[in-house]
Amino acid sequence: MTVVSLFSGAGGLDYGIKSAGNTILWANDIDKNAVETYSHNIGNEIHLADISTIDIGNIPDCDVVIGGFPCQGFSQANLRRTIDDERNKLYKFYYQVIEQKQPLFFIAENVKGILSLGGGKIIKQILSDFESAGYVVELHKVNMANYGIPQTRERVVIIGQNKKKIGEKMIFQFPKELYSKDSISGMQKWVSIKEALDKYPDPDQPNNFKNHIYSKYKVVYRNFTAHRKTNPDNPSPTILARGNGKGGVCAIPHYNGKRRLTIRESAAIQTFPDDFEFFGSMGACYRQIGNAVPVKFENLLGLELVRIEKNELCKNLMEKIA
Repeated sequence: MTVVSLFSGAGGLDYGIKSAGNTILWANDIDKNAVETYSHNIGNEIHLADISTIDIGNIPDCDVVIGGFPCQGFSQANLRRTIDDERNKLYKFYYQVIEQKQPLFFIAENVKGILSLGGGKIIKQILSDFESAGYVVELHKVNMANYGIPQTRERVVIIGQNKKKIGEKMIFQFPKELYSKDSISGMQKWVSIKEALDKYPDPDQPNNFKNHIYSKYKVVYRNFTAHRKTNPDNPSPTILARGNGKGGVCAIPHYNGKRRLTIRESAAIQTFPDDFEFFGSMGACYRQIGNAVPVKFENLLGLELVRIEKNELCKNLMEKIA
């Protein structure tokens, strides 16, 4: 299917969708380092621009719109129609692209915390907005570890299907979980951080891995994010990012207890391939990775889009002709 990507970042979502066999027509981000990374690894369809300068009419028509939107404007103190909040210009832009372009599907990813904002009223309003744009929507709470990602990263994924073009019965089959903490019911056991990273050499020794360098920020254990011990037998804690680009590097301690994860190791936890190269300062690279969606998971969503195009859409078309 043809895809438009919004708030693309370094392209974890896009790389997974594209590698499944779909075509990215157009992408956008405001971060110049992320755009350089995207261009080098994925393609020149990425545009460096603030969304306030983008004319939606110049965005190509497509089958699918993908992307995540920040949620600063979804506050408990402001429960009026979320789309009208000036702070939600990014969400509003995403909504307007969906509303005007009317793709067959959209895929929106967000942090788990969006479910509890306003006592749950915010997410209800968001789903209502998407429904008013002409879509049947499904919300999925995802722990990436359950999909073979070596990381306990919890996220919300919203799938939207165009009611007029396809129908109200959802034909998008969300990927099934194949992994579990204790390998119950025949599932595979979660992939540990040690399994994912053991192949990488000591970064202080000569090696040929790209971005295999690490922050010298001292490892001091405290009961606080990015300062807890990393258990080698468990999946990695969530790979983090400082979204505003300010403050120090936010890198998980390596399970050897002696240093932080390298950029390459952090990328591996997000299931980027080893030849995927990141550009910018060390902090910029860590941030791009922390803001990304795991490639392996997005590949599963991309494969489902391919399945639908080959099977479900053709079937629906034949039924309409008959």
